[in-house]
Amino acid sequence: MKKSVSAALAAPVIALALASCGGAKSDGNVVASAPVAATAAPAGKSWIETVSKTPDFGYRMGNPDAPLKLIEYGSRACPFCAQFDVEGFPQLKEKYIASGKVSYEFRDYPIHGALDVAPILLGHCVDESVFFPLLDAMMANQQTLLAKEPEVAQRVQAMGTAAPAAIATAFAEGLGYLDFVKQRGVPEAKARACLNDAGQLDALTKATNKANTDYQVSSTPTFILNGTPVVLSPTGAAWPQLESVLKRSGG
Repeated sequence: MKKSVSAALAAPVIALALASCGGAKSDGNVVASAPVAATAAPAGKSWIETVSKTPDFGYRMGNPDAPLKLIEYGSRACPFCAQFDVEGFPQLKEKYIASGKVSYEFRDYPIHGALDVAPILLGHCVDESVFFPLLDAMMANQQTLLAKEPEVAQRVQAMGTAAPAAIATAFAEGLGYLDFVKQRGVPEAKARACLNDAGQLDALTKATNKANTDYQVSSTPTFILNGTPVVLSPTGAAWPQLESVLKRSGG
């Protein structure tokens, strides 16, 4: 049975994953479509610099009226998500988002339960203009940030039924996420306030439950194109497969 984010924090075991990282994707086939037209950004702006927060605990980059609307449910602790961010996201921005044909929305999905919550809360602790640069930095440094995961998990396990904020803070301190965001301009007091923000934790829980209801998310990354889950083979890199889908869809 899938657990809420709050439940995962209240029972802090790394194995309390909501699903799996890098597994097979949901059903959904893309029928070839005619090419869609590029759309110029407003004068003095670029679509890559056009970022806004969405109602589903996500952040969208690009033309809000783009004919191709791509959503990624991703985890900041998932190596497959990090691989896509490093290898595929720059090409997605350059080839598709910049043209106004595709908008891209990243929605944090805590597939590893309590482990994911601290970087999510800290990742949402910045202005819209900084959301994606900080996300990219977390993905690029994922292996370093998670190097102490086993020992930190043991310490968190020993905390028993500690408050969710205390568990998130323990992961943030132990894994180095707190120092990581401080080095990138987030004051420590603000970062700690974000880790203790019950409203944000509740919003994450609701968004996760909605993702499970709407799309039955079972792995990360999961991509949704115009409301339809994209089928990707778990044995290959995500970007070449996703680009093929975008091209068939008119991108």
